[in-house]
This record gives sequence, C-alpha cells and structure tokens, in this order.
Amino acid sequence: MRVGELSKRSGVPVPTIKYYLREGLLPAGVLTSPNQAHYDDEHLRRLRLVRALADVGGLSIASVREVLAAIDTRDESLHNKLGAVQEAISQPSAVELDPLAIEDVQGFFARQGETECADVTESNVTHMLAAALSVARSVGHDQFRDLLDPYLEGLKIIAQADLDYIARQSTRDDIIEAMVVGTLIGDTVLKAVRRLAHAQVSRDVIGDGPVGPAS
Repeated sequence: MRVGELSKRSGVPVPTIKYYLREGLLPAGVLTSPNQAHYDDEHLRRLRLVRALADVGGLSIASVREVLAAIDTRDESLHNKLGAVQEAISQPSAVELDPLAIEDVQGFFARQGETECADVTESNVTHMLAAALSVARSVGHDQFRDLLDPYLEGLKIIAQADLDYIARQSTRDDIIEAMVVGTLIGDTVLKAVRRLAHAQVSRDVIGDGPVGPAS
C-alpha cells in the first residue's frame, strides 16, 4: 500500500507517519521510485502500536523508542521482555525521594522475597513506587505504605487476567503487542473501574450518612 492508504487504514495522518519514519519508529517502506514507497501489513501493525504507545500511553518519542527496542530484542524470553517493556513504559518521577519512603519500598520487596531492590533508582518501576510514597509522606500520609501488601494480593488477580488475555494471542508478535497495549490500556481501565469499586464499597460500608462528627 502507499502512504495514503496506510494513513487511511491506520487513522494516522500522513505528516505523522512521515514524522515516525524520520524518528525511526516505523521502518522505511520499499522504494518503487525515488520519491515513492510501498508499505505492508507489518508497517500497519507497527504504526498502530506506536499510536497506542504515544496516544493511549502518553509516552514521549524517546520512551516509545525504548519500548520498541525492548519488543524487537529477539533473544529475550517473554517474561524478560515483559519486564523490559514495563520498565520502558514506567516513567521516573521528578519527585525528590524521601529516605523513609525508599526504606518502605525496600522493606516491601524484601517481604515479598524480591531481592533485586537494593537501589530503587536502578529501576523505573521501583523509583515510581518510592516517588508515590514520598508524595504520600509529604502530605501527611506516612502509613500509606501499609496498603502495599494488600494492593499486591489484589493485583495478582488482575495480573492473572492480563496473562490469560495475552496467552489467547496466536503468534509471538501478537503476544508482545497484547502485552504492551494491554498494559497501557489496562492502566487506564483500572483507574476507571477502581472508582466504580470505591463507589460500590463505600455505599455498602459507609452508606449515605455523615462520615463522622465535624471537627
């Protein structure tokens, strides 16, 4: 297909496609003349993935490039590739890390038998968690750390559902794409469904009456 058809089928404007090509996020098409190239279904698949990363995930071009590099590494197991993708998706925060929050994260990982968290700054994921706990401490919620273990137990159920979804894909490329898109879209869906859960549980537990006496 020509770039115009690629744009029509993907929903991505031609100027954006050309930008992705310049940035190396999309492989070049097959030249049929000095100023004309043809593209195939693999270009369409990659373009949809880039769009999901940038538009749904809100990732920067540099982060999209990291994710694609992790996806294209062929000598990694799917387990390791999932870890690499999640690292690329997770963006380190500019929040100054509280030393006590760092200790909380390290203690949490130690309780869970995860020994690789000697330095939270070595991982985007652990850095992100330490930054969240640092913010919690800064606004007077030092005990937010107590939610980490019950959160993990609940999220294991969600993680199993994610992996069941990924396992239904037919090819390795489909699995990797589902892994990336499912993680990004899943994060957004979880935010919305969590609010529904809050509404239902608070209605059952708290009811419509006042929370307590006015201070």
